[in-house]
Amino acid sequence: MPTKWYESEVISIKTLSPQTKEFVLKVSEEEIFSFLPGQFVTMDLPLGEKRYQRWRSYSIANAPNQKNLLEFCIVRFEDGLGSCYFHDVVKKGDIIKWKGPDGGFVLPENNTGPLILISTGTGIAPFRSMLQDLFSRDAFIPPIHLIFGTRKEEDILYGDELEYYSKRYPEFSYSITLSREKKPGFIHGYVHEVYMNPDYNIPDDALIYLCGWSKMIDQAVELLLLRKKVRRDQIKYELYG
Repeated sequence: MPTKWYESEVISIKTLSPQTKEFVLKVSEEEIFSFLPGQFVTMDLPLGEKRYQRWRSYSIANAPNQKNLLEFCIVRFEDGLGSCYFHDVVKKGDIIKWKGPDGGFVLPENNTGPLILISTGTGIAPFRSMLQDLFSRDAFIPPIHLIFGTRKEEDILYGDELEYYSKRYPEFSYSITLSREKKPGFIHGYVHEVYMNPDYNIPDDALIYLCGWSKMIDQAVELLLLRKKVRRDQIKYELYG
């Protein structure tokens, strides 16, 4: 079956942090666009002639919905052609060509064990999709702890939403680490500071999801396997470079 490409209008652009913006696409199809929380789409951007120059993949940052809206949080990198294109060129009303969804970074059906979600930067995007979906359904919610790491307080993504969830759902808690500054209410350091605390317990039936930069994931996998003694099948991850 040939790949289906969509052409969707950018209906909203919002600043989430000094270096990160939210872009919302409207899927103009009669049927509801279906995807699993945690999946991504691949966009074909006008950045060159060859596929490796043009194609960029971004996780969907919201849950499946009846409005056919897709949200993406994209951080700007000075040497990133795709991110600079979005931040410097894309405007409301533009059309983005893309295909998907793809990816197996999703929650298992009927999961009952605790979830530990560890992310850095825009790696929080698939976790936001998962959380929105879990909290929107009248279904069992397992214990969930989200650990989010960033540099400074101004770089925190979806902080108000996380705080709302923590107050609304007793099963959910979160920790935020800041690596470049010390601020009351936050943990100074990296995400590893949280789950490597001697008092941090990881149950045998817990699933640990990691999303972010490859260096963080490599370190986390090593620490979890060798020092926290978790099983390899408890760890799932999605690399962001």
